[in-house]
Amino acid sequence: MKHALYAFLDQHALTYQRFEHPPVYTCEEARQLCPDMPGAETKNLFLCDGKGMRHLLVAVPAEATVDLKALSQELDVKGLRFASPERLHRYLGLEPGSVTLLAVLNDRAGAVDVVVDASLWQADAILCHPLVNTETLAVPRAELMRFLELTGHPPRVIPVPQRAA
Repeated sequence: MKHALYAFLDQHALTYQRFEHPPVYTCEEARQLCPDMPGAETKNLFLCDGKGMRHLLVAVPAEATVDLKALSQELDVKGLRFASPERLHRYLGLEPGSVTLLAVLNDRAGAVDVVVDASLWQADAILCHPLVNTETLAVPRAELMRFLELTGHPPRVIPVPQRAA
C-alpha cells in the first residue's frame, strides 16, 4: 500500500522529506520517538455522521482537542462521531494509529471529505504518515494541496472548533 503512495508521489513529482522511526500510535509517542522533524505535527481524526453516510478526515494541530459537537454544527453534519476501525479500513485502507491525510489516495470513490484546521494550514510543511506508522513524511503545504487536489479531495480549510483545556 505504501509503495503505491510513493509511486503516486513520484509520478506527480511531489516533493517530501522521509523519516523512518519506531511505530508510533499517538501524538505523544511521536513527539518522544521522532523529535525535530521539520513540519507541523498533526492529529488526524476519521469521523462519520450519526447514520454512517458521510465520512470526514479532519486534520488539526497535534495539541488540539476537537469539539465534535461544535464541528458537527459548523459542517452541518448531524451526530458527528469517531468512525469504527472497520470503517477506517473500508474507506481509507488503514489501521488505527496510522491515520493520515495521505490516505485519501485509497478513497477512489470520493466518499471521504477532507477538513483541515486553518492554523495547521499556515505551516510551511505538514507531517504525514505514508499509510504506515513507522515512517513520517514532511510535505510542503503547496505539495500537500496538489496531492489532495490530484486525488479528488480538495480540503475545506476552516478554524476547527476546539474544547477549552
